[in-house]
Amino acid sequence: MDDFERLINKLRHVEQLHARTPFAGERDAAQNAIDLIRERLRNCEEADPPIEYKFTLADMWSRKLLAALLRRYGIEPYRYRRQRHTTVMARVSKTFVDETLWPEFVELSDALEAYLAEITDRVIQSAISKDGTDVTVQSNPAAITLK
Repeated sequence: MDDFERLINKLRHVEQLHARTPFAGERDAAQNAIDLIRERLRNCEEADPPIEYKFTLADMWSRKLLAALLRRYGIEPYRYRRQRHTTVMARVSKTFVDETLWPEFVELSDALEAYLAEITDRVIQSAISKDGTDVTVQSNPAAITLK
C-alpha cells in the first residue's frame, strides 16, 4: 500500500469515527458514515436552525477541504465579493458545527497537513538538497548600520 492509499484509508477512518458507525466494510462504511452524518445534520437543524457561519482558514488547502466537507453533507459553501479567498461562508446549525463538522475538519486537516509535509520533504531532499533541515534561529539580529 503506497502513501496515497494509506492517506485515503486514514481519512475514511476519521470519517467513520465522526459518524460513530460500527460498520467495518470499507466502501459500505464510508457511505454509511456519510449517511449517518447527514442524518445528524438534519436532526441538529430541527432543534438548532442554521445560521450563517464565517470560517477563516489559514491556506487554500484548508479552504478546499472545508468546502468539500460541506458539499459532501449537502451544505453549499460560498463567500461574498471582496472577502478573502481563504474565507468560507455556510448556513449550518451551531450544534452540527461544534459536534461534527469542525472536529472532523480538524482531524482531516491534520492528516492532510502531515501528508503534504512528508511529501514536500521527500521532494526537496530528492530534487533540491539532501539537507532538508529547517532554518537556524539566531539569538540576536545583526546590528543595522546607517551610512
